[in-house]
Amino acid sequence: MNLKNCTLDVITQAQIDKAIAEAQKAKVVSYSPYSKFRVGCCIVTEDGSFISGSNVENASYGAAICAERTAIVKAVTSFHRQDWVCIAINSDMTDKYIPPCGICRQMIREFGRPNLPVIMTNCDASIKKIMTLDELLPESFGPEHFD
Repeated sequence: MNLKNCTLDVITQAQIDKAIAEAQKAKVVSYSPYSKFRVGCCIVTEDGSFISGSNVENASYGAAICAERTAIVKAVTSFHRQDWVCIAINSDMTDKYIPPCGICRQMIREFGRPNLPVIMTNCDASIKKIMTLDELLPESFGPEHFD
C-alpha cells in the first residue's frame, strides 16, 4: 500500500487495520435484498472514533443509500465534520477492491481534505488500494468555492 501522499502524520497502520475490520463488520448489517451487493464503510477521526455504515437499499431504487454516505451522515451528526484521518470501504467482491461511486466521492469531498486516504478493499481485505481523495476526484468542486 502506498501512503506517500496521504496524511501519514495522523494515521497509523493499526488504525488502517481496524478501519478495514470495522468496514467488514458494517457490511454484515447491510440491507441489500435487491442487489445482494453488501458494502461496509468506516471513517476514522482524529479523536480515534471509528464511525461505520452499510448500504441500505429501498424498493424504490433511487431512495437507496450507499455505505459511505451512511457513515458520512453518522459522522457529521456526531460532530465529526473536518477531522477525518481515513475512510475504508469493503464489499463482498472477491477479485477486486471496491471504489466509492461518484456521489459518494463528492460527499467525501464535502468533509474530507484533499489528501484523505481512501482505503478500498475486497471481501477479505487481501486486495487493498489506497488513494487520496484528490486522486479519486481531481479538480473537484467543494465548500471553498463559496468563500
